[in-house]
Amino acid sequence: MFTLSKLAIAVAAASMIVACGKKEEAAPAPAPATSPVAVPAESTVEVLHWWTAGGEAKSVAELKRIMQEKGHAWKDFAVAGGGGDNAMTVLKSRVVAGNPPAAAQIKGPAIQEWAAEGVLANLDETAKAESWDTLLPAVVADVMKYNGNYVAVPVNVHRVNWMWANAAVLKKAGVASAPKTWDEFFAAAEKVKKAGLIPVAHGGQNWQDFTTFESVALGVGGTDFYKEAFIKLDQKALTSATMTKALETFRKVKSYTDAAAPGRDWNLATAMVIQEKAAFQFMGDWAKGEFTAAGKAPGKDYICAAAPGTANAFTFNVDSFAMFKLKDATAQKAQGDLAAAIMGTEFQEVFNLNKGSIPVRLNMDMTKFDDCAKLSSEDFVATASTGGLVPSIAHEMAVPPAVSGAMKDAVSQFWNNDKMSVADGVLSIAKAAATR
Repeated sequence: MFTLSKLAIAVAAASMIVACGKKEEAAPAPAPATSPVAVPAESTVEVLHWWTAGGEAKSVAELKRIMQEKGHAWKDFAVAGGGGDNAMTVLKSRVVAGNPPAAAQIKGPAIQEWAAEGVLANLDETAKAESWDTLLPAVVADVMKYNGNYVAVPVNVHRVNWMWANAAVLKKAGVASAPKTWDEFFAAAEKVKKAGLIPVAHGGQNWQDFTTFESVALGVGGTDFYKEAFIKLDQKALTSATMTKALETFRKVKSYTDAAAPGRDWNLATAMVIQEKAAFQFMGDWAKGEFTAAGKAPGKDYICAAAPGTANAFTFNVDSFAMFKLKDATAQKAQGDLAAAIMGTEFQEVFNLNKGSIPVRLNMDMTKFDDCAKLSSEDFVATASTGGLVPSIAHEMAVPPAVSGAMKDAVSQFWNNDKMSVADGVLSIAKAAATR
């Protein structure tokens, strides 16, 4: 993470990169508060996020409504484009200027990096009053803390180790059910291939490669191996025979993808499964939104199942908001109310129904959710008590962004270079894990 003495320089450089290197729309200026209720300026809560479309935008509107009912004005600080990169550039400039928002969308180890700079607020008073330690699995709560104190609040849980399948394609290929092991998976893939269809829908982008690899490695090695290799970054685990087997399996998965995969967006790969062009896709539960939008029903038109070998594990990607230090006591009160509202049952239900993810609270009523979400919630609760709940390294929940980024590139290089030996792939990933 940047130290604040270097942050201003980094902001200027990052701003030039965003302006010159990206083709997304320029980040819009912060929208003015639109609350019809006259409230003191100090009780305005300003929230930086990049949820600007679809169900996410509806969910933000719901959070705004809740805050207004609590007597606070909502100032929307939405920064579109760049998958959050643009938002982080703007945030850094605000922090350097000494004018941070009340809350900003930050996740994973990046939370601790911001906290180490001394700019995040202590949320322990709210957390204690709302019983967060009881409502959250310890492994998730730890991500929200710095030196034992809450500095961020989780919004949801995405399960990453999902395998999606088209029921009609499996039936046509003579595959009776979703494969539970990698041997069963490759047998099913052969049947799909012989039926003239694509076994695995994949998009050739480095984060998609890493997402698939994460599930393969977890399925091959189990949660103990995953923790050693991808959380502790243990070099012995990273160069073990288990890692060799994981890369061999990973390469075999690639052999069942189509030649047009490079550069394909993830949602287009999902569309291949929806349109009965492909049988399987390895992707987080945000893919479910594509099936829903297409009018497809879980259990009937498509199957959601844990990736082979990972039924007793759950790789999580948690969206969250970090809270920044504010000077005014009234503003701090509004900030605490925002944190409580985010963890409240009302928002947790509405947001996750819109997003396709599941509530992060362990005691949520899942009646309104679909079968895939119910299965995900059951597994989330179960793995929280068995040790099978682990942070996703592919989605920057397990290790610092610099490390996960280097490993992502190494995994993608192996995926895209069929001439690279498995042994060289193992060494490349292990070397990337040592990035500092």
